[in-house]
Amino acid sequence: MAIRNIRVEGDPILRKVSKKVPKITDRIKILLDDMAETMYKAEGVGLAAPQVGILKRIIVVDPHDDQTGLVKLVNPEIIEADGEQIGIEGCLSIPNFNATVKRAEHVKVKYLDENGQEKIWDAHGFPAVILSHEIDHLDGILFRDKSIEEVKSEVINA
Repeated sequence: MAIRNIRVEGDPILRKVSKKVPKITDRIKILLDDMAETMYKAEGVGLAAPQVGILKRIIVVDPHDDQTGLVKLVNPEIIEADGEQIGIEGCLSIPNFNATVKRAEHVKVKYLDENGQEKIWDAHGFPAVILSHEIDHLDGILFRDKSIEEVKSEVINA
Protein backbone atom coordinates (compact mmCIF):
# COMPACT_ATOMS: atom_id res chain seq x y z
CA MET A 1 0.00 0.00 0.00
CA ALA A 2 1.08 3.56 -0.59
CA ILE A 3 0.11 7.04 0.46
CA ARG A 4 -1.05 9.01 -2.58
CA ASN A 5 -0.94 12.78 -3.04
CA ILE A 6 -4.28 14.47 -2.47
CA ARG A 7 -5.17 16.95 -5.18
CA VAL A 8 -6.39 20.34 -3.99
CA GLU A 9 -8.91 22.83 -5.29
CA GLY A 10 -7.63 24.44 -8.46
CA ASP A 11 -6.43 21.11 -9.89
CA PRO A 12 -8.55 20.62 -13.04
CA ILE A 13 -8.97 16.87 -12.40
CA LEU A 14 -11.30 17.67 -9.48
CA ARG A 15 -13.79 19.21 -11.93
CA LYS A 16 -13.94 16.27 -14.35
CA VAL A 17 -16.48 13.45 -14.46
CA SER A 18 -15.03 10.06 -13.55
CA LYS A 19 -15.43 6.99 -15.72
CA LYS A 20 -17.21 3.82 -14.66
CA VAL A 21 -14.96 0.89 -13.73
CA PRO A 22 -15.67 -1.90 -16.25
CA LYS A 23 -13.94 -4.67 -14.25
CA ILE A 24 -12.40 -4.97 -10.80
CA THR A 25 -8.78 -5.91 -11.35
CA ASP A 26 -5.79 -6.29 -9.04
CA ARG A 27 -4.84 -2.69 -9.94
CA ILE A 28 -8.27 -1.48 -8.78
CA LYS A 29 -7.85 -3.39 -5.51
CA ILE A 30 -4.42 -1.78 -4.97
CA LEU A 31 -5.96 1.64 -5.68
CA LEU A 32 -8.71 0.95 -3.10
CA ASP A 33 -6.12 -0.03 -0.49
CA ASP A 34 -3.95 3.01 -1.29
CA MET A 35 -6.97 5.30 -1.06
CA ALA A 36 -7.94 3.88 2.33
CA GLU A 37 -4.40 4.32 3.65
CA THR A 38 -4.28 7.87 2.25
CA MET A 39 -7.65 8.76 3.80
CA TYR A 40 -6.59 7.49 7.23
CA LYS A 41 -3.21 9.25 7.08
CA ALA A 42 -5.01 12.53 6.25
CA GLU A 43 -7.52 11.89 9.07
CA GLY A 44 -10.48 11.96 6.68
CA VAL A 45 -13.72 10.00 6.65
CA GLY A 46 -13.99 9.61 2.89
CA LEU A 47 -11.90 9.88 -0.26
CA ALA A 48 -12.77 9.75 -3.95
CA ALA A 49 -10.41 8.57 -6.70
CA PRO A 50 -10.27 11.99 -8.42
CA GLN A 51 -8.82 13.39 -5.19
CA VAL A 52 -5.75 11.22 -5.82
CA GLY A 53 -5.68 12.01 -9.53
CA ILE A 54 -7.58 8.98 -10.86
CA LEU A 55 -10.75 9.57 -12.91
CA LYS A 56 -12.51 6.35 -11.92
CA ARG A 57 -15.80 5.97 -10.06
CA ILE A 58 -14.27 4.72 -6.81
CA ILE A 59 -14.63 5.96 -3.23
CA VAL A 60 -13.62 4.79 0.22
CA VAL A 61 -15.57 5.71 3.34
CA ASP A 62 -15.19 5.21 7.08
CA PRO A 63 -17.65 7.19 9.22
CA HIS A 64 -15.82 6.10 12.40
CA ASP A 65 -19.03 4.91 14.00
CA ASP A 66 -19.57 1.76 16.04
CA GLN A 67 -21.04 -0.31 13.23
CA THR A 68 -19.62 0.55 9.81
CA GLY A 69 -15.83 0.54 9.52
CA LEU A 70 -14.06 0.92 6.17
CA VAL A 71 -16.23 0.51 3.07
CA LYS A 72 -14.72 0.39 -0.44
CA LEU A 73 -17.21 1.32 -3.15
CA VAL A 74 -16.76 0.85 -6.90
CA ASN A 75 -19.24 2.54 -9.27
CA PRO A 76 -21.36 3.92 -6.40
CA GLU A 77 -24.71 5.35 -7.41
CA ILE A 78 -27.37 7.02 -5.30
CA ILE A 79 -30.58 5.22 -6.20
CA GLU A 80 -32.77 6.82 -3.54
CA ALA A 81 -32.51 9.96 -1.43
CA ASP A 82 -34.93 11.63 0.95
CA GLY A 83 -35.15 13.84 3.98
CA GLU A 84 -32.92 16.78 4.73
CA GLN A 85 -30.06 17.60 7.06
CA ILE A 86 -27.89 20.66 7.28
CA GLY A 87 -24.39 20.40 8.67
CA ILE A 88 -20.82 21.61 8.51
CA GLU A 89 -18.52 19.91 6.03
CA GLY A 90 -14.86 20.03 5.18
CA CYS A 91 -12.84 18.35 2.44
CA LEU A 92 -9.33 16.99 2.15
CA SER A 93 -9.11 18.74 -1.24
CA ILE A 94 -10.09 22.14 0.18
CA PRO A 95 -7.88 22.54 3.24
CA ASN A 96 -8.79 25.11 5.89
CA PHE A 97 -12.29 25.69 4.52
CA ASN A 98 -15.54 24.56 6.10
CA ALA A 99 -19.08 25.37 5.08
CA THR A 100 -22.67 24.58 5.92
CA VAL A 101 -24.23 22.24 3.34
CA LYS A 102 -27.73 20.82 2.87
CA ARG A 103 -27.80 17.08 2.12
CA ALA A 104 -30.31 14.24 2.12
CA GLU A 105 -30.81 12.64 5.55
CA HIS A 106 -31.09 9.21 3.91
CA VAL A 107 -29.46 7.81 0.79
CA LYS A 108 -29.54 4.35 -0.68
CA VAL A 109 -26.33 3.65 -2.62
CA LYS A 110 -25.82 0.77 -5.02
CA TYR A 111 -22.19 -0.23 -5.60
CA LEU A 112 -19.76 -3.08 -6.19
CA ASP A 113 -17.49 -4.19 -3.37
CA GLU A 114 -13.84 -5.00 -4.03
CA ASN A 115 -14.81 -8.57 -4.97
CA GLY A 116 -17.29 -7.41 -7.62
CA GLN A 117 -20.38 -8.22 -5.55
CA GLU A 118 -23.28 -5.79 -5.92
CA LYS A 119 -24.28 -4.24 -2.60
CA ILE A 120 -26.74 -1.68 -1.30
CA TRP A 121 -25.86 0.70 1.54
CA ASP A 122 -28.93 2.17 3.19
CA ALA A 123 -27.31 5.13 4.97
CA HIS A 124 -28.77 7.71 7.34
CA GLY A 125 -27.24 10.76 9.03
CA PHE A 126 -23.47 11.25 8.86
CA PRO A 127 -22.75 8.25 6.56
CA ALA A 128 -25.35 9.65 4.11
CA VAL A 129 -23.48 12.97 4.10
CA ILE A 130 -20.12 11.29 3.45
CA LEU A 131 -21.51 9.17 0.62
CA SER A 132 -23.20 12.18 -1.02
CA HIS A 133 -20.02 14.27 -0.66
CA GLU A 134 -17.75 11.59 -2.15
CA ILE A 135 -20.12 10.68 -5.00
CA ASP A 136 -20.27 14.40 -5.88
CA HIS A 137 -16.48 14.25 -6.36
CA LEU A 138 -17.02 11.59 -9.03
CA ASP A 139 -19.10 14.12 -10.98
CA GLY A 140 -16.63 16.99 -10.59
CA ILE A 141 -18.69 18.69 -7.87
CA LEU A 142 -17.02 20.14 -4.77
CA PHE A 143 -18.92 20.76 -1.55
CA ARG A 144 -18.09 24.46 -1.89
CA ASP A 145 -20.51 24.46 -4.86
CA LYS A 146 -23.35 23.45 -2.53
CA SER A 147 -22.40 25.49 0.51
CA ILE A 148 -25.01 27.63 2.22
CA GLU A 149 -22.43 29.62 4.18
CA GLU A 150 -18.75 29.52 5.08
CA VAL A 151 -17.97 28.47 8.63
CA LYS A 152 -14.87 29.31 10.63
CA SER A 153 -14.38 26.17 12.69
CA GLU A 154 -12.71 22.74 12.56
CA VAL A 155 -14.67 19.74 11.33
CA ILE A 156 -13.98 16.21 10.19
CA ASN A 157 -12.87 16.25 6.55
CA ALA A 158 -14.69 14.06 4.06
